Amino acid sequence: MKLVLASSNPGKLREIGAVLPGSIEWVSQESLHIPEADEPHATFLENALAKARHASRAAGLPALADDSGLCVEALGGEPGVHSAYYAGRDGSREERDARNNKKLLSQLNEKRNAYYCCVLVLLRHADDPRPLVAEGIWRGEIARAPRGSNGFGYDPLFYLKDIGKTAAELAPEHKNRISHRGIALAKLLGLLNEA
Repeated sequence: MKLVLASSNPGKLREIGAVLPGSIEWVSQESLHIPEADEPHATFLENALAKARHASRAAGLPALADDSGLCVEALGGEPGVHSAYYAGRDGSREERDARNNKKLLSQLNEKRNAYYCCVLVLLRHADDPRPLVAEGIWRGEIARAPRGSNGFGYDPLFYLKDIGKTAAELAPEHKNRISHRGIALAKLLGLLNEA
C-alpha cells in the first residue's frame, strides 16, 4: 500500500515512519507540495479526519493523519487540540515549542497530571465512508523544568514517573513503543490487518 502522511511536522513523520511496516510505502504531504489542512475543530478526531481527507483528495492516494496534543487536567484539558499553537503561531517550530513549554509551566501549580492523546485516521480514499480510527493515550505529569534533547513539542516537560525520565530523555525506539502515537499506530495496524 502507498499512502500520503498528512503532516508537515518532522517529528511526527519521523516517529510514524519508524513504526510503519515495510509493506506500507509512504510519502509526506510536504514532498507532494500539499499545504497543511485547516484544523478548526474542537476534537482530535475531527481534525485528523479533516487532515486525512484534505491530503487524500490532493494526492489521489490513501492518507494517514495524526492529530495529537497534550492535555493537562488542571487546565481543563488545555492545551489539547491547540497544543501546537498554545502560545501563538509566530516563529519556527522550535521557537513555538519553546514558547509553548514556557507558557505551560507558567500556568501550573501543584497539580501536574497530564496525558498525551493521539488520534490516527486512515482513509483508503478521500470519500471513504469507513475510515480506520485508532486512539492512543500516554499518561504522565508535567516536570518543573525541561529535561532531555530527544523528541519534540512538550516532550522535555512530559515526565514519566514510573521510568523517572521525560519523554525527551527516552531513546527514540523506546518512545515509539510506549508513546501515545506508538499505541495508536499499533492499534491502527491491527485494524488494517483485519480490514
